[in-house]
Amino acid sequence: VFGFKALRALRLEDLRIPPAYSKTFQGPPHGIQVERDKLNKYGRPLLGCTIKPKLGLSAKNYGRAVYECLRGGLDFTKDDENVNSQPFMRWRDRFLFCAEAIYKAQAETGEIKGHYLNATAGTCEEMIKRAVFARELGVPIVMHDYLTGGFTANTSLSHYCRDNGLLLHIHRAMHAVIDRQKNHGIHFRVLAKALRMSGGDHIHSGTVVGKLEGEREITLGFVDLLRDDFIEKDRSRGIYFTQDWVSLPGVLPVASGGIHV
Repeated sequence: VFGFKALRALRLEDLRIPPAYSKTFQGPPHGIQVERDKLNKYGRPLLGCTIKPKLGLSAKNYGRAVYECLRGGLDFTKDDENVNSQPFMRWRDRFLFCAEAIYKAQAETGEIKGHYLNATAGTCEEMIKRAVFARELGVPIVMHDYLTGGFTANTSLSHYCRDNGLLLHIHRAMHAVIDRQKNHGIHFRVLAKALRMSGGDHIHSGTVVGKLEGEREITLGFVDLLRDDFIEKDRSRGIYFTQDWVSLPGVLPVASGGIHV
C-alpha cells in the first residue's frame, strides 16, 4: 500500500497484535526479571554510558575507557552503533580488551558488570560467530542494530542468546529514517512491538530531556508497551489499541540520547 502512487503519504501509527499471533514468537531472550536475577541488581534503574569518541580509539585504549567507567560505578558500558570491525580496532581485539576490563572492574567492585559488544555483521553467520566468541569470553551481553541488521537476523541472534545465556541489547539505528516524518512512515511504537516479538532484552526508547526528538506522553506510552504484560488503550499516550502480550517477557526500555543535555 505504501507504494501506491494514488497516495501522497501514509503513516502506520499503531497496530494490535492478537495474543494467538504473539504466542508464535519466543520474544526477548530473557526479559527484565531474568536480567535482574543475572546481574543481582534490583529496585533501581541500571546505569550505563556509550564510550566516546565512538571511532578512532585502539582496542587497548577503548578497553581502558570501559574499565574506568565500570570501575567508577556504572553497571554497563556500550559500543556505539558505528563501532564494528574497522582497521583501527578489529572486533576480536575489542572483545578481548573489553572482557579484560569487565573482569578487572568486577574483581575490584564485587558487582556484576557488562559491556554491550556490538555483534552486528554483514551476514548472520558472522554475527553468530561474534556472539559465540563473546560467550566463550564469559561476558554477559551482546548488542545488535536490529533495523540495519534486519528482523530475521535479529530473531536468529535472539534465539542463540536465549539458548546460551547471553543478554541481548538492541540499538535502533536507522529508526528515524522510518519514523521521524509525521505524515509518512511507521511510528516507533510499531517498531517497538515488532522488536518485542523478534527478541531483545533492551531497546533504546529515547528520552524526553535529551538531544533526540520525542514527546513525553508518547514516549512513556511505548515504554509501557515494551515493559508491561497488559496495556490499556489510552489515546493521550499514543496507545490506540489495548495490547495483551500474554506470557511474552518484557523489554527493558533504555533512556538514551544525551540525557545530561
